[in-house]
Amino acid sequence: MSQSFHEDCIDLARRALQRGTVDRRGALRALGALGLLPLAAPGKASAQGARELVIVNWGGIANEGFGRFYGAPFEAANPGFKVAMNSTGPSAGRIKGMVESGSVTWDLCDSSASSARVLGKQNLVAKIDYSIVKKSDAISEAFTLEYGAAPYSFSSVLAYDSAKFPNGPPQNWADFWNLQKFPGTRLLRRDALAVLDAAQMALGKDPANLYPLDTRACLAKLREIRRNAVFWANGSESEQFLRTGEAVMGQIWHTRAKVLEQETNGRIKFIWNQGLLQAGIFVIPRGSPGGVNTQRLLASMLANPEPQVELLKFLGNGPTNPRAAPLVPADFRRFNPTDPENAKLQVTLNGDWWGDNYTQLNQDVVDIITG
Repeated sequence: MSQSFHEDCIDLARRALQRGTVDRRGALRALGALGLLPLAAPGKASAQGARELVIVNWGGIANEGFGRFYGAPFEAANPGFKVAMNSTGPSAGRIKGMVESGSVTWDLCDSSASSARVLGKQNLVAKIDYSIVKKSDAISEAFTLEYGAAPYSFSSVLAYDSAKFPNGPPQNWADFWNLQKFPGTRLLRRDALAVLDAAQMALGKDPANLYPLDTRACLAKLREIRRNAVFWANGSESEQFLRTGEAVMGQIWHTRAKVLEQETNGRIKFIWNQGLLQAGIFVIPRGSPGGVNTQRLLASMLANPEPQVELLKFLGNGPTNPRAAPLVPADFRRFNPTDPENAKLQVTLNGDWWGDNYTQLNQDVVDIITG
């Protein structure tokens, strides 16, 4: 799940570079000290003699973004440490293989809330040490889990073609499911996550008490709309369905919604209301060679709002530090999922619940889509 979102961010950033709207040479300035505790005896040393910690991501330009805005501040505050980027993809299977073989070479892995839950139950990742990582550095407890913590966020939102609805646009997921009042083809991800949460809201359940989902009712609700829907597998595809008019509205990532709104001069719009706000969780494989310093690296990623704001501008990932919102430039606030005005309209996806239920539910959704 996090893999797909990061592949999406990489594609968006590559396009921004091609348009010349991202400065590749821009460096972090005046980030200041991170305020970490003195470092304990670290893990392995790099060829240059620096103590190395390894962040694993899903590749592409995420390497540059994570290196600039996670690695560089830590290195600046902790001379003698090197934060290396690894883009080979931290799949759950690879984490499992490393841990079980006793040859762990990774320290921090870009994952998801639900995967953190699953990996934690299998004793494959370490518990987060909240005497080092500060829960107060996250906007809510949904971003500081037992087995992972989130230095970024993203959201699944309702986007629509305003030209198709001269009498008023959809305002929520109940409208999305209302084919009589809002005719036209719908667009959903080929995945259970966020899709069934939206179905539950369309059924009328209070968003403030959304979980546990009534899975039988949610699957039945998806069947209602199946013949009037198309399904996307990646971010580029979701954008194209709406741009070409094949779908009149859809549930897509906020990063893609931003692109569509800007490129169509506001013809395609999106709303934060009932968006599914999701935590970009990092996990620590059990036996991380960095030991306690891995926890301190993760703490620094959450603790510093300025780099998170720069990551928002660079990749579109929302900050999770509560002190970040006032630092976001005015022209980016509209597109920041964790801006207080945007966040209060959304539902924070329950990663623990999804960690316990995702595998079967995703198969159920795929069966409905392909049936």
